[in-house]
Amino acid sequence: MVFSSKLLENAVREVSQLPGIGKRTALRLVLHLLKQPKEHTGHLTNALNSLVNDIKLCKKCHNISDVELCEICSNLSRDSHIICVVEDVRDVMAIENTGQFRGLYHVLGGKISPMEGIGPQNLMIDSLVAKVKDEEIEEIIFALSSTMEGDTTNFYIFKQLEAYKVKTSTIARGISVGDELEYADEITLGRSIVNRIPFENSL
Repeated sequence: MVFSSKLLENAVREVSQLPGIGKRTALRLVLHLLKQPKEHTGHLTNALNSLVNDIKLCKKCHNISDVELCEICSNLSRDSHIICVVEDVRDVMAIENTGQFRGLYHVLGGKISPMEGIGPQNLMIDSLVAKVKDEEIEEIIFALSSTMEGDTTNFYIFKQLEAYKVKTSTIARGISVGDELEYADEITLGRSIVNRIPFENSL
């Protein structure tokens, strides 16, 4: 792809590094931005700068937040005795959209994947075990994607929690095996949360 401007080329190269965006799509997006009033592009730039510089992780559940304690963890109407374990913030959003879950979350930040060099030490597993040990947690719901990596992560955490008197369950398999949680429709995902089963029964 031949560019008439180095500035244009640089912008296209950076945008094309976003997931699912090739150079042609990146060029179309950059040219669209150029056609917009400067203040519109300025708003986008400011939003991205604020995102990078000001975003926080909730100190309790590791969800993305504007403040130290996210809105879900600070909401006194939520059931603090039930924790739903998810891979990342997209899964929190997907489950929240169902309106079927009123407990709290724990965001692992990924799944165990030896092929990608991700082990238990790279995830927020220790802090989950500490919650179960130190707080009055009655149930842990495993809501990871039903993939080999998701099942491996579920089983690893299950073994870490065996010494504690806490109920463990997993979302019902209304979610197809191999599917990513964020792509499930809200009705199916909501029913999977409501009709969760003991984790031992899924082994």
